[in-house]
Amino acid sequence: MTESTGEARDDLLLEHQLCFALTVASRSVVGAYKPVLDLLGLTHPQYLVMLCLWESSPRSVRDISAAIAQEPATISPLLRRLESAGFITRQRVPGNERTLAVGLTPRGAALRQQATAVPGTMMDRLGMTREQVSHLHSAMMGLIAATKTPVELPPRR
Repeated sequence: MTESTGEARDDLLLEHQLCFALTVASRSVVGAYKPVLDLLGLTHPQYLVMLCLWESSPRSVRDISAAIAQEPATISPLLRRLESAGFITRQRVPGNERTLAVGLTPRGAALRQQATAVPGTMMDRLGMTREQVSHLHSAMMGLIAATKTPVELPPRR
C-alpha cells in the first residue's frame, strides 16, 4: 500500500468529512439557539425572517427568501405563523398583485429590543468571542460562495 492509497482511505473516514462536521455543527448550533429563541416566541427560521425585517421593512417575499437562502414556498408558512403571532403584516402591493409586501407590526418592531440579547447570549453559550464568530462567519460565507461555482467532474469510468 502506497502512502497516497493510505491517504485516500483516510479521506473516506467519517471523521474527515467536511459535510459531516458541517451538518452536525449546524444542527447543534441551531439547537443551542432554541431555548434562547423560545423566550422570544420564535423558531430559528422565524428568527432569520425577523432579522431580515429588522434590517429593512417592508420587504417582498422574494427579497426575504433570497436573503435567507430559502425558497418562497418554504417561507410562506413561516410568514403565516409570524402574522398570526402579531409580528408581521402581509399585504399585496398596489399595482402589482403578484408581489406580497411583508412588514413589521409595532409588536414585531418592539421584539427587536429583546432580540438584541441573542447574539451575546449565543457567543457566551458557545464560548466564542465576537472576533471568532466573525472569522467563522467569513469562512462559512466562503464555503457558500464556493458551492455556487460550477464543478467539472472527471468522466466516469
